[in-house]
Amino acid sequence: MVLTVRVDADTLARTRWAPSPAAESLAWLKLTATSRRHPVFGDPGPLARTSLAHPDVALLADLLPRAGDTYTPDLLTPQPGRSGQVGDLLGEQIAQIEAAAQDVLETQVFTYTQTHWNRPLSATTRRIAESGRMQRRLANGLARFWRDALADSWPELRSVLDRDIAHRATAIATHGIGQALGALHPDMGWADDAVTLATSWDGEIDATGRDLVLAPGVLNWPDVIVQVDTPGQFVLYYPAQRIGADRGSRPGRIAQVVGNTRAALLAALETPRSTTELAARIGCTPDTVSYHLTALHRARLVTKVRDGRYVLYQRTPQAAGLLEEAPN
Repeated sequence: MVLTVRVDADTLARTRWAPSPAAESLAWLKLTATSRRHPVFGDPGPLARTSLAHPDVALLADLLPRAGDTYTPDLLTPQPGRSGQVGDLLGEQIAQIEAAAQDVLETQVFTYTQTHWNRPLSATTRRIAESGRMQRRLANGLARFWRDALADSWPELRSVLDRDIAHRATAIATHGIGQALGALHPDMGWADDAVTLATSWDGEIDATGRDLVLAPGVLNWPDVIVQVDTPGQFVLYYPAQRIGADRGSRPGRIAQVVGNTRAALLAALETPRSTTELAARIGCTPDTVSYHLTALHRARLVTKVRDGRYVLYQRTPQAAGLLEEAPN
């Protein structure tokens, strides 16, 4: 069976590639909320699970599909903008979530989930949606989960996405946009005026006249997703190339979602140290160190005790175990 997405010359002329921090966040949150492991990157880790305890993050997670569900509200992953800076990209997506029209939210959250989910929407989530406060809470939940679980690891993720986008640019220059679209994934093809995608159902979508944004994915690997339910938006998510081949034997750092700064802090905390001492050792400001220590403490990866005028931090046995599992 095949899903056919009709495009025209205007769509192709406005086709562009862009990473989606929101989509990466939701992919990681979905694994966290369902206690699943990524096929390449493994377990989301304690920082992601701790963030899930925040009520706005939990609300965001409640709108993600579970076993048998086949729909994620498109408003949760707005079409990424044209900025090259992650802060701008993410900030624009968060602003779009907060600005989502109430009728669009109700259509996606009420109608589409009823059609495509095997479970009813929870009464609490329904009340929040009806109250008009859901948009702001979802935006805050995404910002919170990003800060807690992914911000420090984004440079590594972004480098994978940038390499894929550079590869696609070369393919377009060499073979043309049609062949480049057809080569994004084995289940995808290009035929006449349409992108085709092998699915479990037959269908056709008219995307003529829309911008086509192609978003490579790392944490949502190996899924292909077509997003067309938000008016005026058309996003096609595909797995960035060579994720499984290059990274299959390296689940450690991304699987734990610790990142360079937090890993350096944990490595330095074999003995109790203060924020000021840690800042000097790893070359960060005390405020930055304090922020990361707070996240690590919430995840029970560090302990803290007061010693006179200072608060001393030390890694826990759980954190020591994570460091032992990390790749060299």
